[in-house]
Amino acid sequence: MSVAALGVIVVGVFFLALYLLHRYGDFGKQQPMVLFGTLLAWYLCFLIVFILPLDVSTTIYNQCKIYNALPPVPGSHSKTDQAQSNESILPTSSALKVCHEPWSYIPDGVLPVFWRVVYWTSQCLTWLLIPFMQSYARSGAFSRVGKIKTALIENGIYYGTYLLIFISLLIYVAAHPQWYLTWREFQTIGITAANTWGLFLLVLLLGYGLVEIPRSYWLASCHGYLLAKTYFKAAKMATEKAEAEENLADAMEVIGNIYNWPLPFWVKQDTSAARRCPVRPVITAVQRQRQSQVQWSILLEQAVHLEDVAKSQGGPLRQVVHSFPSAQHATPLRRFIYTPTIEWYWECVFRRFFYRLAFLVLGALSLAVVWSECTFFSSQPVLSLFAVLIQMAEKQYNYICIEMACFVSIFFLCVCVYSTVFQIRVFNYYYLVPHHQTDAYSLQFSGMLFCRLTPPLCLNFLGLIHMDSAISHKDRIQTSYTSIMGSMRLLSVISDGFYIYYPMLILLLCFATYFKLGSRCLNLLGIQQYIREDDLTSDLVDEGMELLRRERRKRQRAEEGENRKSV
Repeated sequence: MSVAALGVIVVGVFFLALYLLHRYGDFGKQQPMVLFGTLLAWYLCFLIVFILPLDVSTTIYNQCKIYNALPPVPGSHSKTDQAQSNESILPTSSALKVCHEPWSYIPDGVLPVFWRVVYWTSQCLTWLLIPFMQSYARSGAFSRVGKIKTALIENGIYYGTYLLIFISLLIYVAAHPQWYLTWREFQTIGITAANTWGLFLLVLLLGYGLVEIPRSYWLASCHGYLLAKTYFKAAKMATEKAEAEENLADAMEVIGNIYNWPLPFWVKQDTSAARRCPVRPVITAVQRQRQSQVQWSILLEQAVHLEDVAKSQGGPLRQVVHSFPSAQHATPLRRFIYTPTIEWYWECVFRRFFYRLAFLVLGALSLAVVWSECTFFSSQPVLSLFAVLIQMAEKQYNYICIEMACFVSIFFLCVCVYSTVFQIRVFNYYYLVPHHQTDAYSLQFSGMLFCRLTPPLCLNFLGLIHMDSAISHKDRIQTSYTSIMGSMRLLSVISDGFYIYYPMLILLLCFATYFKLGSRCLNLLGIQQYIREDDLTSDLVDEGMELLRRERRKRQRAEEGENRKSV
């Protein structure tokens, strides 16, 4: 059963990563190297998240076997006394428990090899291969050799600085013989450095997601808020669409003024001048124009749907009447199940209650995470709510409960972090756009971020449930994942300082997110964000409403024209 469970997870996670890549990437137009690198990065990171709960339950089972194999302690008269004398090893129970093997038990020796392959492959991707592929994809060279040369030069400069720092540290360590470090300790220092970098960014993203995700469900339960924000997005998207079309026209005009003959012929005739050809700006302009056009169309569909629901909400018929039925792309099965009457009950009655219930559940999880992040360093008494839950299930050896609690907890943490990665936008430099509109650089950058964020996220989770001895200070066996990471106690400044106290910053970030300090700062910088009490936001909402009215009239005239032609 354990092998079957591991196989199902491995296959299921692969299709999850493939589905997300299909949603954001374009299999028909993007380079296979870009798609493969992104798919592998996402797949490995998701795999760590789904396999880690099995590692926890397997470790607890192995700890149970060690506990039962302990020799009697002198002066003790029962296993209960023995357990009390070995409290640092395992939470005790009133009687000796039979170690039942978990349904998902993974044999010894499998997980260490698995984690070693997954971790080091993901680290090679994030620090070496993906940056090289990013430079390769962004290169304006026409030949493959030219792209490789450009990528090597860019990455050589970037990683040359890291190599210089590493060599300096080696010289410093060599000059102090009392600091004798083995290869394993050097490896641990490298892992610690990578995890410290990831934890720094992880806390920032997690502090935003813990507040924004529950709040988004609460706000989504209000139909008026959704409609107003869609108008706001439409006004901003109209401006971006116009700028993208103007930039594309300018780029094409530059190319047309420089070259009066077809580009492929010119490239063959003058390879030295080909290197000076501004092709990359043209490719970027085309991508941005296509992205803005697709997003504009999607916003129109959303706005029309929300307006139709608003009109049907107070109507005599308990059905959603669509303004443009021909624009509905539902399958026959969906139309059969999701009828206009069922749609009305969902949109006008049940949707609000469902979203507010989701807000309560997600809000409770967020509060539990914030409390646990601020108190997980306390081992006596145990204050982390996740550690309390896992230890209660561990006393009963309820492996199903342990795995479900671990999966729900780490999955929620990942949703908070990953959803932020999917939502953030760094101007036009990094932007994940659904419906196959994400460019190659953004796909690779997201894969690089995932590979750097997932290992410290999992270590932080193990600290929350006190399965990391560097945090809990208990003499117990480690999970296979922690054993691959190495002992953080090698660097006491990191293990006893940064890893414990830096996550407390989440509390401040949650307060900043709750009061929308980041959005207000962006507003001051001229990057308009949706803030309901802001006057400029109200103006953009009105502008978006007028734009939607124009588009609705255009569609109506076009549909009437098609009807007259058909008649």
